[in-house]
Amino acid sequence: MPNPIVTELVELLGLERLEHNLFRGQSRDIGTRYVFGGQVLGQALSAAQQTVGAERSAHSLHAYFLRAGDIEAPIVYNVERTRDGKSFSTRRVIAIQHGEQIFNCTVSFQIAEPGFEHQMAMPNVPQADDLPPRKSLPPAEFAKLPPKLQRWFGRSGPFELRYVDQRDELKPEKRPPLQNVWFRLVDRISDSPELHRAMLAYASDFNLIGTAMLPHGISFLQSNVQVASLDHAMWFHRPFRADDWLLYSCDSPTAQGARGLARGQIFSTDGRLVASTVQEGMMRVVDIKPS
Repeated sequence: MPNPIVTELVELLGLERLEHNLFRGQSRDIGTRYVFGGQVLGQALSAAQQTVGAERSAHSLHAYFLRAGDIEAPIVYNVERTRDGKSFSTRRVIAIQHGEQIFNCTVSFQIAEPGFEHQMAMPNVPQADDLPPRKSLPPAEFAKLPPKLQRWFGRSGPFELRYVDQRDELKPEKRPPLQNVWFRLVDRISDSPELHRAMLAYASDFNLIGTAMLPHGISFLQSNVQVASLDHAMWFHRPFRADDWLLYSCDSPTAQGARGLARGQIFSTDGRLVASTVQEGMMRVVDIKPS
């Protein structure tokens, strides 16, 4: 029997077509205060993919998060067919909620063709099957969390994560801004390359800004820490499956001005570099005044 959480995510990324270039998506409450950024990335890519022919595949995505998304309201995606050339196509996607833009992105597509090839080597880390699942919070600590965060930690998500070096988010120690995380969907999905790319866009929002937080010993669980994605870029290099193990190798070269920059390389188990990401996010520590 298909896993209902994966089925829900497939439906979430599928979108409802309202008009020729207009799509509507719903939101999934995963325990975050606002709409998860990866959801908007995946839905925007899905909308863009539905306006190009099957012979053209998305190879890059450049996005800006403009406003926090409301989990309780649908999101409308307006796709602008910017250009269709002989080899490349470009689409601009605007996500609208309550009459305002909350997100926009540009997606570039290309017809497959041969060319030069090289890539960076995959880090030498343990394979996913040699690592333990992510540690659960002790019941007493879990009970202290706000309801939203209890949903984040208590509900099984569509992706399984295995950290090469696990960290206690309740007592975060300072570490170099590097981490390697294996991830995959918890159930098999169809062979559609478009669906797998949308799934990878969804998952690519995990762990990036968290990597930039490592040297500072802060965690998104702290009530005085504000974290939000500001922009996100992604490149698809080689074929992959989101329901097979993939290694997310992340680093953060700099943080300043309440912003952290993080980069990611995504590898298949056989060492192929299948995608790359870059994200800048807001990282603030604020004073909490008693009500």
